[in-house]
Amino acid sequence: MIENFTFGRLCIIGDVLLDQYVFGSVNRISPEAPVPVLLHSQRSAVPGGAANVAVNAAALGCTVDLIGVIGRDDAADKLRDVLAPWSTVELSGLVEDPDWTTITKTRVLSGRQQIVRIDEERLDPLSDKTTARLIDAAKAAIAKADVLVCSDYAKGVLSDAVLQAAIEAGRQKGIPVIVDPKRKTFEAYRGADLVTPNRIELSHAANLPLRTESEIEQAARIASGQFGGDVLVTRSEEGMTLWRKDGALTHAPARKQEVSDVSGAGDTVLATVASVLSAGQSLETAIVIATAAAAISVSKLGTATVSRAELSQELRREIDEAGNLASIEDAQNIVENWRRHGARIVFTNGCFDLVHPGHIGLLHAAAKEGDKLIVALNTDRSVKRLKGEGRPIQDEIARATVIGALRDVDLVVLFDEETPLEIIKKLRPHVIVKGADYREDQVVGGDFVKGYGGRVALVKIMEGRSTTSLVEKATRSTPDSQKKSSTNAS
Repeated sequence: MIENFTFGRLCIIGDVLLDQYVFGSVNRISPEAPVPVLLHSQRSAVPGGAANVAVNAAALGCTVDLIGVIGRDDAADKLRDVLAPWSTVELSGLVEDPDWTTITKTRVLSGRQQIVRIDEERLDPLSDKTTARLIDAAKAAIAKADVLVCSDYAKGVLSDAVLQAAIEAGRQKGIPVIVDPKRKTFEAYRGADLVTPNRIELSHAANLPLRTESEIEQAARIASGQFGGDVLVTRSEEGMTLWRKDGALTHAPARKQEVSDVSGAGDTVLATVASVLSAGQSLETAIVIATAAAAISVSKLGTATVSRAELSQELRREIDEAGNLASIEDAQNIVENWRRHGARIVFTNGCFDLVHPGHIGLLHAAAKEGDKLIVALNTDRSVKRLKGEGRPIQDEIARATVIGALRDVDLVVLFDEETPLEIIKKLRPHVIVKGADYREDQVVGGDFVKGYGGRVALVKIMEGRSTTSLVEKATRSTPDSQKKSSTNAS
């Protein structure tokens, strides 16, 4: 799961903003004009724009180089102050320009209702000197980065020259390049790997209405042709749709969530996608996790961050299968869902005829090797072939019920073959666990799992604990008269 990801370093370049909030309550209308009178209670300020992307990535565990332009003014000082607590956000790439006004958005709210927004900005083109300094700072940060993010708020920082230089540097480094766009069309982002428009932005870029799924797919194809990469369209209450250059579509539905404020939700999505990619995960996993992050973000008032702990809790809630017994087909779907959520999947197998402390110890140790534990049980026929007549003592449903009730077990499946190789090939776990009485080269499926980057874990077992020894001990301790009585009764 996400708490176990090792996040990398991001270079985030774009329009940095200061978001301010004025809170109060409205109880009357002004006698001077038909406007509400706000009784002021408090003020707050938080990073906005590209700076909000940076702190959201930092909240998940990334190190960030933030590149942008600020003025020589009070808003710049305040922006530095609200960024200061984020120690993993490096600010040396903020280029100070005395002719630039640090962009500020001030929202006035009564309770949770926004009354008005006040924007302070002067969008003059950047000087050649400032542009050169910006490009130099970007190139230096990209040289250290695992992912490049361009956060375009159409405020002038991401000019054609800056975009071209940054994207080319990212391509030369061989890292993912992600753009959150604001241009009318996407040609300026040529060379990016992924662009993340919302529904309106995609509609404008493709010059198409987006009323149906087929129109969204057609618009994504047109937009991709403009810059040459994949398109992730964010669709508010309808979730997100990823369109790949090869035509593949992946849809992540939105979580049901009471919406308090959508401010900054796009920044959270952008930061989460980039962060998950920096951890070496797939883009499909990134959008599933980003959808969960967006649901948390919109439940908060104002521009907000989503912590790794909050996101982990939400993701775990979504994939809690509670030890279900599943068919192979259902198990494949469940495991694929886990995988999209970034879970590390562990597999072990056995007969588990009479569950004893040795079994409990094995399963507990196995669960520690990842996030989700699958236990494959031999069917009754398979046990009989392996153990002989008289076994199993409990039928397969009884054994599955007992194993599935254990806290460490997330999913139970049955297999009829002598070995679990076929089921391992279908489920493709990250880790196979066996007792330390095996050698690694004796573990069925071990070579297959290691072939795609997985591993085998051999865990310590309790000596002298086995179902066979328990059965033999019970048989020896049963009086002959009781044995005869049992035989006659049967």
